[in-house]
Amino acid sequence: MIDLSTWSRGSDWSQLHAVVAGIGIAGFAAADALLSLGSRVLVVDDANGEEQRERANILEILGAGIRLGDGHTLPPEVDLLVVSPGLPPAAPIIAAALASGVPVWGELELAWRLRDATAAPWLTITGTNGKTTTTLMVASMLRSAGIITDAVGNIGRSLVDAVMHGPGDGTRYGALAVEVGAPQLPFVHTISPLASVCLNLAPDHVDLFGGFENYRLAKGRIYDRTQVAAIYNVADPETERMVRDADVVEGCRAIGFTLGTPGLSMLGVVDDLLVDRAFVDNRRDTAQELASVHDVVPFAPHNVANALAAAALVRALGVEPGAVRAGLRAFEPAHHRIADVGDVGGVRYIDDSKATNAHAALGSLRTYDPVVWIAGGLAKGQTFDELVVAVRDRLRGVVLLGQDRALFVEALTRHAPQVPVVAVDRTDTGAMEDVVRAAAVLARPGDTVLLAPACASWDMFTDYAERGRAFVSAVHRLTEDGS
Repeated sequence: MIDLSTWSRGSDWSQLHAVVAGIGIAGFAAADALLSLGSRVLVVDDANGEEQRERANILEILGAGIRLGDGHTLPPEVDLLVVSPGLPPAAPIIAAALASGVPVWGELELAWRLRDATAAPWLTITGTNGKTTTTLMVASMLRSAGIITDAVGNIGRSLVDAVMHGPGDGTRYGALAVEVGAPQLPFVHTISPLASVCLNLAPDHVDLFGGFENYRLAKGRIYDRTQVAAIYNVADPETERMVRDADVVEGCRAIGFTLGTPGLSMLGVVDDLLVDRAFVDNRRDTAQELASVHDVVPFAPHNVANALAAAALVRALGVEPGAVRAGLRAFEPAHHRIADVGDVGGVRYIDDSKATNAHAALGSLRTYDPVVWIAGGLAKGQTFDELVVAVRDRLRGVVLLGQDRALFVEALTRHAPQVPVVAVDRTDTGAMEDVVRAAAVLARPGDTVLLAPACASWDMFTDYAERGRAFVSAVHRLTEDGS
């Protein structure tokens, strides 16, 4: 077996026999890159659908071996296993590799090894919630500063593809905004970002990690080897603990962000202004205005926190305050994140289908009052008592759907028995029509109907985006019907 501990872009990759687990966007890019460097590559995936076969045909033409319908078995005499972001850390093929002493790299690790000597610095973002929004904000701020960038990793373009091919127009990246999902972090070994952040930590993916502590430890790896700024959430002590425990580069600073008045080496809010007391010369006595809270769209407290985290990341790179403001104003939110769908009969309808766990739903629910809450789906090992206690006073009513709706019924019965609850039993995608109509009956003029499910969508929908589209379509149907 080859010793890969010091391998980089200049190593002889033609010696390598690699298995790539997963043939999605990341897996395809990883296999393509390794093949272009002369490696012998086998791509495996449990699925064997049309999309997988289309990608497999291309990779076969390029010289890869393909095994669809069986992503569990690790073949003998393998030097490296590269795992795609969606693969659980305890997947059988990963367990087999670790037991055999085969190195396991995620997409991020492979991309870092494939960087050239003058590669752009990385700004890395993880957290239970807000990763995509913050990553897109970072990219917008960088572009406003005239820096060539892209939002990559767990979002949009494959990180390996970005590293191998750059922007694709003959230019070079000045920095990369890298979204990092928890399943990738156990397989990060040498990455050294310029700045990093864990936005928050709440129970999620417990089913993938076998417990919250394993999930917490994985998230904390985002800070390892950070060079300039390890950024944490002042309101979330776990993120500060992660920074204290991290093995960072000497001289790296701990930088906090807060919705309150910032202390030394923090970014925060003063008189509706986002201010910086971390990256200024006289931070003991002065703070630098960066933007107004009204520059944050869509406005919500948790989104202001995302903006502060994004600002901290780009300020660590040296981005000027004006570019932070301009980046926020130019920012275009991703779909299905506290998106205003419209007003029907004086009732506002909001699509936050991306609120796939209780922590995300709480942030969204705290933005509206009174609210008719649409919730339910796959709970992923969560319970909802604390969430119900926190928001019960602002609930006009609740409409439930999905496989684990009974968990909400039980929590609401215990902690908010006065709140009307409608549980929709249909499990087909058309159930959203019934859900929205039930919510419309419960709502009064001036209320908000909020889709913030606190659950994954896979029991009824392909993903949260399909769930959100079904909600938007059902709301538009209300308008058409004159309801």
